Amino acid sequence: MYKIILFLVFLFLIRCSSSERLVSSVESPPDMHTSQISLDWTGTYQGVLPCADCPGIETTITLFDNNTFILQMKYLGEDPNKVFEQMGRFKWNSKGSAIQLHLDPKTTNHYKVGENYLQQLDIEGNIIQGGLSEHYILEKIL
Repeated sequence: MYKIILFLVFLFLIRCSSSERLVSSVESPPDMHTSQISLDWTGTYQGVLPCADCPGIETTITLFDNNTFILQMKYLGEDPNKVFEQMGRFKWNSKGSAIQLHLDPKTTNHYKVGENYLQQLDIEGNIIQGGLSEHYILEKIL
């Protein structure tokens, strides 16, 4: 009888030990506070982005809840009636914090999505550094 009780205690301890390892090896749940989930990101964003050979690019981006967009750009200092417009689909990055506008097969613009703003990112999806970094912001207007 003593051996049976000792054996059952031994099994119980092994079971508890393996359960703790299973619990500790389970991945933590994903962060559900991403821009994609937490923010009211649909709407129209506007601002003047830096331009290499003009005073700036007046930019308007409208994001729709079906992951489509309209991008309008007007180069300041040129014909004020000439507006470049593109429409297409965008996708979220794996973290749900930034979007990629697919303008054509070779061109993708990246934007960090924040509370009532879009921040244009570099071609690799990183925050633009330097003296003009604060000029890459589009504010939500609608």
